[in-house]
Amino acid sequence: MKKRLRALLLLVFLFLLTACGNGNENEAADKTETKQDETIEAEAAEPSGEEMTIGVLPAESAIPIILAKEKGFFEEEGVNVSIKTFSSPNDRNVAVQAKELDATIGDVMTEATFKDNGINMKITSDISEDFKILSSPDSGITEMSGLSDKKVSLVPNFILEYIMDEFANKDSFDYEVVEIPSFSGRAEALLSNQIDGVVFTEPQAGMLVKQGAHLLGSSKEAGIKGGTLQFTDEMIDSKPGDIKAFYSAYNKAVDYMNETEAAEYSDILSKYQFPEQMSAYLSSMKDDFAYAGKIDKEQFDNIIKWTKEKGQIKKEYSYEELTDFRFIEE
Repeated sequence: MKKRLRALLLLVFLFLLTACGNGNENEAADKTETKQDETIEAEAAEPSGEEMTIGVLPAESAIPIILAKEKGFFEEEGVNVSIKTFSSPNDRNVAVQAKELDATIGDVMTEATFKDNGINMKITSDISEDFKILSSPDSGITEMSGLSDKKVSLVPNFILEYIMDEFANKDSFDYEVVEIPSFSGRAEALLSNQIDGVVFTEPQAGMLVKQGAHLLGSSKEAGIKGGTLQFTDEMIDSKPGDIKAFYSAYNKAVDYMNETEAAEYSDILSKYQFPEQMSAYLSSMKDDFAYAGKIDKEQFDNIIKWTKEKGQIKKEYSYEELTDFRFIEE
């Protein structure tokens, strides 16, 4: 009797185990199928032809977008893009909050802060970027550690401060943040030795080095990357075809850049507040411009943790909550 009871219990256990296993497999299959359906939907949707507005800053990350607009690549892909240029990240953020933009160049911490404040956007790709750490001409500082306890100008709470913190943590030093909102104000303060250091993107960084500033470090060479392109949830849900077409045109512009001398399109960049020296900087680049790609998850998690520790967000958002890379996936 006992043997029959044990055998019966064993059969019941095996049945339940199989059912649970099938349930997990079905759940995983459902998730995979949903993801595939979303990707297929994004690929199949046609561009609406309605105007979308993207916010940019006068930095190298904006160049593929500008060239896609000016060389007709957006038009070829059937997407209607308007570009709005800002002189500071704060001005851009005001425009996002006012719902004047459908997409913008930003960074991981900005996206997390938007989410925390009820502004629904998602990171759809990375951007090409390189931020340089510079010291003032008369500072005598030629190594990163020389900025210990010195005044460094940057835009707090954005990618500039994260990059500076990464370098400072590596060399175990503290520094004093001096906030000067405008590009020109920071440059003038550095060259006149009112501050000891600054974090600048290109081509402004290269221009300052030519005027006597000392180059201490590069985010690109250090493998620090957190810049993003992000679209509103409304755009993602209602116009996936426009976003897919946007990236096709973006990558066409990258091909154009890699095949064309910068001098041939420098006049276009000047219309978007880029200095004349941009052409020389692009010509001196060792590596090709890259297609739009994904943000590295480990780096994403590090930036989210940093943003939370700075008190900018209430929770540590997950990679899945803030990213949607289906528009750039082959």
